Amino acid sequence: MYSHVDSNYALFMRSRVAFGSNQIIRYTDDPYDRIWVPGNSLVSVISDATVIDTSHGDQPPQKVLQNAISPTNSSNIITWNMSFLPIASNVPIYMNMYFSEVTQLDSNQARSFMIFKDTESFSDPILPPYGNFTQLYVSNLTVSPDTTFSIVPTTNSTLPPLINALEIFIVGDALTDGTNSQDVENLVSLQKEFEVLQGWIGDPCLPSPYTYDWVNCSSNDPPRITALYLSGFNLSGSLPDFSSMDALEKIDLSDNNLDGPIPDFLGTLPNLKELNLANNQFSGPIPASLSDKNGLTIDTSGNSDLCSASNESCQNNDSSSTGNQPPTQSSNNKSPNKKKKKKNKLPIILGTTIPAFLLVWAIVGIFAILHYKNKVATTSASVNPGQTSGSNSPSGGAQGNNAKDVQMAENFEKVDGQHENSTNV
Repeated sequence: MYSHVDSNYALFMRSRVAFGSNQIIRYTDDPYDRIWVPGNSLVSVISDATVIDTSHGDQPPQKVLQNAISPTNSSNIITWNMSFLPIASNVPIYMNMYFSEVTQLDSNQARSFMIFKDTESFSDPILPPYGNFTQLYVSNLTVSPDTTFSIVPTTNSTLPPLINALEIFIVGDALTDGTNSQDVENLVSLQKEFEVLQGWIGDPCLPSPYTYDWVNCSSNDPPRITALYLSGFNLSGSLPDFSSMDALEKIDLSDNNLDGPIPDFLGTLPNLKELNLANNQFSGPIPASLSDKNGLTIDTSGNSDLCSASNESCQNNDSSSTGNQPPTQSSNNKSPNKKKKKKNKLPIILGTTIPAFLLVWAIVGIFAILHYKNKVATTSASVNPGQTSGSNSPSGGAQGNNAKDVQMAENFEKVDGQHENSTNV
């Protein structure tokens, strides 16, 4: 609202006075709720104007302009100094002086004055208007506690000088956009993930006396977040990605309930020196980006499901659980198991195939012998019908041969019957 000062600079109020008033003036008399304190070091004068236009300048409230102070003698001056400034060195200030005539002047009356800094004039003659006001401001003027300002009447003034109100500000350093935007965005992602962190609002680093309890900030312009102190905050679940907070030097996440794999992005933080993940529920291997990082102190104690990245079983488990391994690597990891399974099944396959093979051939042999036996018997019957035995028969030699063939058939039948000579077949 103070348009005469560059908006990139903060104003720190040091004095705001309503001269001639006997009470503090603020809202509702001042719609901006500026607090105007009384100042009565000289004679108080009251304006008889029923309406005073305050729609321009820095819009002082009308009630502030309805009173003023003035010396009793037209040749006297009004002075004030900067002794209230808290520091001894020179500082830039922004100062507003408000002047409004308290009565309708006669034609033979004149109120005219100039403003001096120490002995140097820095204003034209001021003739305060009736029913309105004149604002004189100085911007970026350097002063010290020894600096004095004066209101000095001009030679043609018939009335003493007056002043209705005064504001003095120290002009601060140039404002920044706040904490580094990348850091803020990543901090917001942490707050969205963990409800317990949502009680902290506003800029995490500024103003510096009111930094978030669980962060540490640099003095850079803009500030950077250099540490996260989240030990014992009862955080649960997995960590969101905050890899853009590349100014982090220390992260303490110990004594929480964080689970899942340790995020690989932690090892990519270029300035990270200390990482405490103790007493959580992290699982899987410690990323190589962390274990191989030079100059990093890491504590992963109290995470029973963590394993070494060099352990083959840890790698296999991690591959199957995360699905992040490339297909070729996944195939290579599984091939030894496949070979082992084939080797283990071979005795079972051989043990079932060979007996079945032998059994089939034994059955085929039996059927072949039975077929041959029936054929011989049929032939014998057709040659000597009704002839059953007798060594004196003319065909006795043929019968002898048949008996020998039957005996062979009986031997084959005994093989099928698990005879002790069956192994000779």
